[in-house]
Amino acid sequence: MYIESEAQLRELYGFAKGRAKDKQLDALEKHSINFIEHSPFVTLSSYAKSGALDSSPRGGEPGFIKVINNNCIIIPDARGNNRLDTLVNLLDTGNIGCLFLIPGVDETLRVNGTARISTREDYLSLFASHQKTPISCIEVQVTEVFLHCAKALMRSELWSEESKIERSQLPTMGRMMHDQLKIDEEPESQETMVARYKQGL
Repeated sequence: MYIESEAQLRELYGFAKGRAKDKQLDALEKHSINFIEHSPFVTLSSYAKSGALDSSPRGGEPGFIKVINNNCIIIPDARGNNRLDTLVNLLDTGNIGCLFLIPGVDETLRVNGTARISTREDYLSLFASHQKTPISCIEVQVTEVFLHCAKALMRSELWSEESKIERSQLPTMGRMMHDQLKIDEEPESQETMVARYKQGL
């Protein structure tokens, strides 16, 4: 059996109550701002009119995302592989979802809104202290914000030392792509790849 309507879902799960229902805000406030300012990592979710989806990680030093006011944050677009999946989606639909994480903290912060790609000098100058100034940044106009409970990260024990694995337990990125793309030449080593990445940070 498959669930095909919200009514069927609600029969199974019921409705949110109390704080779970009431916690959604339409603007940032002191606690959400504090969370963003301590977060070194965020995932960005976006979609295209065609229905194509993207979820993309962004990272930097805590505070790398700038809070302009209670309704606006600025995310630097650090240089990457130039696929530009997120940016193209934002041009297409202008909608974005952000999930902020802080190492050691099991709660997360969810921020949803509308987004535009900007090359405004006053925005880019906010990142002048970064190793490399971004080419552009993402201006997010906040429409929804709420704290997400700790259960998922508690279940995963994401921050636990015991949960960490040795990198050598997985094939290198080079080996995985080599096999996926059926490339003939020998893949680069993990050490070579990390050194190359560090040059582009």
